[in-house]
Amino acid sequence: QVQLVESGGGLVQAGGSLRLSCAASRSMFTMNSMGWYRQAPGKQRELVATIISGGRTNYADSVKGRFTISRGNAKNTVYLQMNSLKPEDTAVYYCNAKDILDFWGQGTQVTVSS
Repeated sequence: QVQLVESGGGLVQAGGSLRLSCAASRSMFTMNSMGWYRQAPGKQRELVATIISGGRTNYADSVKGRFTISRGNAKNTVYLQMNSLKPEDTAVYYCNAKDILDFWGQGTQVTVSS
């Protein structure tokens, strides 16, 4: 079992930046991937960015060039640097870790005002 705790959400103006952090209860070295998803009101949860065990990253088209996913040196943290934020980025952001199961954090709210 793995517990994931997100932090770093908040309210920011359009064009601003936020950095989300996800701390896991144990090393994620053996996980197949870690990533960030988001869910806006009335919409389905969608993938934002993932990073696999080899370090390869994948991004949703809507965030390419603006968001960067990375892992901490301790292998139990993952970050999402979000730049040039837009109002449509407003959502609850969830940290995810996958091996044979999916593990989710409780989510952190990101609100971008116009």
